[in-house]
Amino acid sequence: MKNYLLAALLCLCTLAAFAQKEPIEKTWFNEEKTAKIEVYKAVDGKLYGKLVWMQDATDANGKPRTDSKNPNESLRNTPLMNYPILKGFTKGKTEGVYEGGTVYDPKTGKTYCGKLTLQAGGNELKLKGYICSFSMLGRTSVWTVAP
Repeated sequence: MKNYLLAALLCLCTLAAFAQKEPIEKTWFNEEKTAKIEVYKAVDGKLYGKLVWMQDATDANGKPRTDSKNPNESLRNTPLMNYPILKGFTKGKTEGVYEGGTVYDPKTGKTYCGKLTLQAGGNELKLKGYICSFSMLGRTSVWTVAP
């Protein structure tokens, strides 16, 4: 009986550890404030970000905007709403830094390696997207917490 109780307690503690939210698990405005991205932890334990609001969510015909620039032609009709643009980020060695993931730019259809850094106070997230083999060639954007 003791072994079962101990196993149940260990299981609960493990689940509680996995259930803790990361400080970047919020909804963020992009730098231009034309989109909101929800950052969340997936079942694999990695962080992802999906588009949950866009200023121009529909095209001129009133239809949902699609991923028209995607290099994979079969995905070009996929709606951008709820589309994952951040994929596979994990905690870095430094507090507030998340790395190892990719950033997709639906405006160009290009995917970049990325690094996310939570700024002091937790209300700004610095996103650096760069060409994977050249981290010096990239662009940084600062996102702010969205209401």
